[in-house]
Amino acid sequence: MSAPAPEAPLLEVRDLVKEFHVGGGLFGKPGVVRAVNGVSFTIRRGETLGLVGESGCGKTTTGRCILQLERPTRGEIVFEGRELTTLADAELRRVRRRMQVIFQDPYSSLNPRMTVGQIIAEPLAVHGIVPDRARREPRVQDLLRHVGLLPQHAHRYPHQLSGGQRQRVGVARALALEPSLIVCDEPVSALDVSIQAQIINLLEDLQAEFGLTYLFVAHDLSVVRHISDRVAVMYLGKIVELADRKSLYEDPLHPYTRALLSAVPIPDPALEAQRERIVLGGEVPSPLRPPSGCVFHPRCPIAVDRCRDEVPTLREIRPRHWAACLLA
Repeated sequence: MSAPAPEAPLLEVRDLVKEFHVGGGLFGKPGVVRAVNGVSFTIRRGETLGLVGESGCGKTTTGRCILQLERPTRGEIVFEGRELTTLADAELRRVRRRMQVIFQDPYSSLNPRMTVGQIIAEPLAVHGIVPDRARREPRVQDLLRHVGLLPQHAHRYPHQLSGGQRQRVGVARALALEPSLIVCDEPVSALDVSIQAQIINLLEDLQAEFGLTYLFVAHDLSVVRHISDRVAVMYLGKIVELADRKSLYEDPLHPYTRALLSAVPIPDPALEAQRERIVLGGEVPSPLRPPSGCVFHPRCPIAVDRCRDEVPTLREIRPRHWAACLLA
């Protein structure tokens, strides 16, 4: 008897490239910024993939390309078996119901002129899921309950809520359309640390209850560690390491990942005092003028001459552990 075929991934991103044309004004020469440069990964149904990196590395642009809020320059994005980059707007609108986003700033992403109930009900009306206004109200109440808010919150405006409550409204709005994939774009970075843990726990509970799949974009490795099954590390538009959470945190292969992890504080003072701290020199290079060879070599503590000339490919160095480093 033959083994069953492995289930196709929910999302597959292949050689994604996104370029922006900049400059050309009074003081600037026209140029091209390659914000995302050949990114590839898959996400299985029910999984959480953490996408981590410094500000400006392209992680948010990657998420926006997946949602088709930005049209990719090149590459393929296959979601539930459909290639999104070739879909017409009408088809894309139907697919978008299955993909939602939780934004970074819970205040600017909510319409201040609408009540919480109206904000959550709006996608139900726009997509024709619950066209009857009277039937939308109990659905809104149910969504509020799932995200830990009270029924009376439906009548309040965003400015009357705390930051954590506003982000719960954002989660409820994303949940309203019963999506299979939610792109979480730094959903806790604007919140207090105590509230961050509550939102992370909420996302994990909702994932278990509804079978959700997350792409969790963040710059904080300590946050990603608690929610992600696998982690992809980005630097200057490229994925430099990709592995399951345990392998990446316990034995990282890329020097950039090691440097990021060395900056994460450890709650044990004795261990914190003993461990090696890796301090990277210089600044992140301009994406307008990326370095030759390995994009990380100008800041890499172990770089050799060949790193300046050879471009490393993301290769499987250990089982299910990929890294783009010539010396790994």
